[in-house]
Amino acid sequence: MSETPAPRSGVDTHCPYCSLQCGTRLHGDSPARVTVRPTGFPVNQGRLCQKGWTAAEVLRATDRLSRPLVRGADGRLREASWDTALDAAAAGVRRIHARHGRDAVAVFGGGGLTNEKAYLLGKFARVALRTSHIDYNGRFCMSSAAAAGNAAFGLDRGLPFPVTDLRTARTVLLAGANVAETMPPLLQHLDRAELIVMDPRRTATAQRAALHLQPAPGTDLALALGLLHVALVEGLVDRAYVRERTRGFDPAAQRATAWWPERVEEVTGVPAGAQRRAVRMLARAGGTYLLTGRGVEQHSTGTDTVSGFINLALALGLPGRAGSGYGCLTGQGNGQGGREHGQKADQLPGYRSITDPAARAHVARVWGVTPDDLPGPGRSAYELLDALGTEQGPRGLFVFGSNPAVSAPHAAHVTGRLASLDLLVVADFVPSETARLADVVLPVTQWAEEEGTLTNLEGRVLRRRRLLSPPAQARSDLRVLRDLAVRLGEPAGRYPDDPREVFEELRVASRGGRADYSGISYQRLDAGEALHWPCPDTSDAHPGTPQLFLDRFAHPDGRARFVAVDHRGPAEETSPAYPFYATTGRVLSHYQSGAQTRRVRELTEAVPEPFLQIHPDSAARCGLVERGLAVVSSARGSMTARVRLDPTMRPDTVFVPFHFPGDGRANRFTHPALDPRSGMPEFKVCAVRITPRKE
Repeated sequence: MSETPAPRSGVDTHCPYCSLQCGTRLHGDSPARVTVRPTGFPVNQGRLCQKGWTAAEVLRATDRLSRPLVRGADGRLREASWDTALDAAAAGVRRIHARHGRDAVAVFGGGGLTNEKAYLLGKFARVALRTSHIDYNGRFCMSSAAAAGNAAFGLDRGLPFPVTDLRTARTVLLAGANVAETMPPLLQHLDRAELIVMDPRRTATAQRAALHLQPAPGTDLALALGLLHVALVEGLVDRAYVRERTRGFDPAAQRATAWWPERVEEVTGVPAGAQRRAVRMLARAGGTYLLTGRGVEQHSTGTDTVSGFINLALALGLPGRAGSGYGCLTGQGNGQGGREHGQKADQLPGYRSITDPAARAHVARVWGVTPDDLPGPGRSAYELLDALGTEQGPRGLFVFGSNPAVSAPHAAHVTGRLASLDLLVVADFVPSETARLADVVLPVTQWAEEEGTLTNLEGRVLRRRRLLSPPAQARSDLRVLRDLAVRLGEPAGRYPDDPREVFEELRVASRGGRADYSGISYQRLDAGEALHWPCPDTSDAHPGTPQLFLDRFAHPDGRARFVAVDHRGPAEETSPAYPFYATTGRVLSHYQSGAQTRRVRELTEAVPEPFLQIHPDSAARCGLVERGLAVVSSARGSMTARVRLDPTMRPDTVFVPFHFPGDGRANRFTHPALDPRSGMPEFKVCAVRITPRKE
């Protein structure tokens, strides 16, 4: 059983938050005594951010879920035994299957789940539930960059090079990435580089930049096209690289010819001179990196926008060369591994396509079923949430490692859809806003109470190690999945609950896939080997692949692909009724929906409530004052926030963090328009009006 290993006085493990997965050393024999210290792990090299230093506080949260809860006939959640809770969940599934069919039960996962949990969750959905409807909150994080990376390179790995390579960079473009707040330890690797930061706000990262490009929200692709135009006109394209290592340059370049700098300035607000300066900085010989983040990805045009920046990187000859490159800064702790092994609607383990007959046959053999038993692709994350409780949509939902009541766009609508379900089962370790809506709540283990693996933003597979025993009634997610599957008629042996055993099966299932983990083992990881996928199982121990694409890209002909793209505006433009663009994002003290960080006193004292960042002139026009309350409203809903005046803001743009629940949910007003290729919602731009609110 995964619960049996004894607690240890100290272990080396990794931070439970972002995709850097900073190395930490934990000490302590009880939650009240746990301390966290950084290690010399390469990505953090002895440093942690405020969230990492305070991570142990969540282990001692006063409202920690410690017993299962079942909603009674009176509508109240009450403590129950595990047998009662699991039986209630299984009975609910059987009722829904009998009335509405297999696809009427869905699964929603998370980018913070370990590789083992993500793998077994996908298997549970497709074999025990036989449903096509499984997706996860990583669809809200990096799906646009994944789609663009697959199209350009034939493979999607956040960084195709180690983080430490950035230490030699001379110039780095950060497009829509505020790393000073979202992953501060990364900054030490950028100390020697001149930074070009592209962001509508003058963020903490932009303040460090040699050049800040401040486009209007929703115009990022126009700026990418303009930068490529400058490279073409000024003769800065690496023609030999384009000729020898790529395809599709001419159509992409032709699109860019229509975006001369003055036209781009008119659309984006970025001065033509700044555009030219940026490209000249990027075109210096050697040491240039182009990195994208959520700011350019979380749009209904996110995939095209990332393709636009990849086109620029290819034109300058950056990808697949030592000392330069393109990469995406993955967000969630296991945002990379979480999408590789089966909890995404269109994928099977090993980053295989669920519509590929050979992939289906391989995975079916591993799982002991026939290919025809496996369902096809289901709805993407928001489409799945939007369909809940409808005539053609799922009537039941299992949620693991996610809090969509806060994190999903059009959040009030999504909350209504969750409430309409016949069955909502949530596995969590704190009573998140989604758990409070559930019919059955299952208390599960936290990061310092479990073993497993995660894959960080550079594709390095890491060991999560257990320090503490969980509360007596908490169970691992793996055991929960096994116990549910058995109640649904599956053999217990098909769902191991020991993480090592699950990983051994994952290795086999991923063998030969794009994300091949078959040569990675707990033994090699515990021995301290640095193993980046792909790492196939070869006769001699494969060293892993820290540097991708040095010899060839992953397309059959070995060449990268330009993708011809063109700018189109956001799904919603401003109007007299809604005169401002609103954009959302993270702050240093909080993480994702805030379910963990809002339970840490130091972090809540730093940022206790949502705020509205607005230019003083815009605030005056709206009748707002510093520290007063404001209501931010769109055509979909509204939220309340504390006013912060900031003269560096664009007068047409306001910013709100998305970490808060209730009336402070920024996602009450965000737009659910989806990228047609990635399913990414348009979190980063919508039209709003601002009005004062009395205390």
